[in-house]
Amino acid sequence: MDRLWAPWRKAYIRPEGKRKPGCLFCRMAKGHAGHSEHILLRTRHSFAVLNLYPYNNGHTLILPKRHVQTIEQLSDAERLDWLETYVKIEKALKKGLKAQGINVGLNLGRTAGAGIPGHLHLHVVPRWKGDVNFMPVIARTKVISESMQSVYKIMKRALGAG
Repeated sequence: MDRLWAPWRKAYIRPEGKRKPGCLFCRMAKGHAGHSEHILLRTRHSFAVLNLYPYNNGHTLILPKRHVQTIEQLSDAERLDWLETYVKIEKALKKGLKAQGINVGLNLGRTAGAGIPGHLHLHVVPRWKGDVNFMPVIARTKVISESMQSVYKIMKRALGAG
């Protein structure tokens, strides 16, 4: 049997210590931008962060700073800011990672697949021709070819902040 070693996944499968109370995304919204959080961009009402468990390199989440579950709960200013943050991330993915396509999606509620259902977040997944191969089908394994640190640096440069 072949093995694909991914020891960094241990933190997700078997977290050490107690989970912090409250919403992970709300804690990130209140924290400082930085490499350790993989926060790419902060705006007045939103922020963008690399997904720690990506479907592809550059998989980014766009979140309102305020804890809401649905788009309709956002004010007009928050909604516009959230969408403008998406546009900036899309441009950076195309410029920095040379994305040839983009998948965008929402999982509203746990039944729809939301891992953190209480805080609205938009998934932005860059795509390239040939990025899907036999590994997910045959081995049920997704290969992520670039480190989070490398993608973070490329995206920060593409956003004009590094």
